[in-house]
Amino acid sequence: MLKINTDLHTHTVASGHAYSTVDEMAKGAFTKGIKLIAVTDHGPQMPGGPHKYHFGNFSIVPDKLYGVRIIKGVEANILDEGTLDLDAEELARLEFVSAGIHRLTGHNLKNKNDYTAATIKAMENPYLDMITHPVQKEYPIDLEKVARAAAENNVILELNASSYSPKKDHTRGIKSESLRLLRLAKKYGFKLAVNSDAHFHDEIGEYSSLNFIFESEDFETGLIINRSQKNVINYLKKREKRLSELKKTV
Repeated sequence: MLKINTDLHTHTVASGHAYSTVDEMAKGAFTKGIKLIAVTDHGPQMPGGPHKYHFGNFSIVPDKLYGVRIIKGVEANILDEGTLDLDAEELARLEFVSAGIHRLTGHNLKNKNDYTAATIKAMENPYLDMITHPVQKEYPIDLEKVARAAAENNVILELNASSYSPKKDHTRGIKSESLRLLRLAKKYGFKLAVNSDAHFHDEIGEYSSLNFIFESEDFETGLIINRSQKNVINYLKKREKRLSELKKTV
């Protein structure tokens, strides 16, 4: 299995249904040899989730804990018409912005067309870096259309290990569709991220449930944006430069 030493999708107790602190997540990452994690707690529309102040005060968290680089981010909730549950001013303070469709967050999206349209609209947000768990049974999307939009907007699509975790009481993902993402990434030229979606410190960097991806004949290491700490840091530097240029034009 490909050894990936970063994880761009993790949750702390602030998400309301996760069970470790930032400090514990950093220790867990260190123990597993993970060099960089993005702390991406759910946006405020998630039941039990944090107030927007949680994200506004993120600067107090050190950039490194136990030698692990801590990226301050969010997994925002995609709502009606592709809006996110943090506004532009709040998103601008963060180093990494991901978003996905979740239950009980106040959206009125009802079918595949709605889920697809909202996801594509969310990808037009200049602060958005990644769509989380785009392959899921509950909220199916038109992967071809979303793949094209990901390439057009330079947005990462996620391969979510938690979607296939044997610890869960149900499987959220669809293996054939996750494998299709590999082919679409090669076709359209967008990047993928392999992430744990960890809600407890010992889940960080746990990617074994994605072995079917790594063993696929369509898998190529170069497709994975977070294949190394260096690659993520380079991405973040380019992101910072792009957003700085955007601010000059506003």
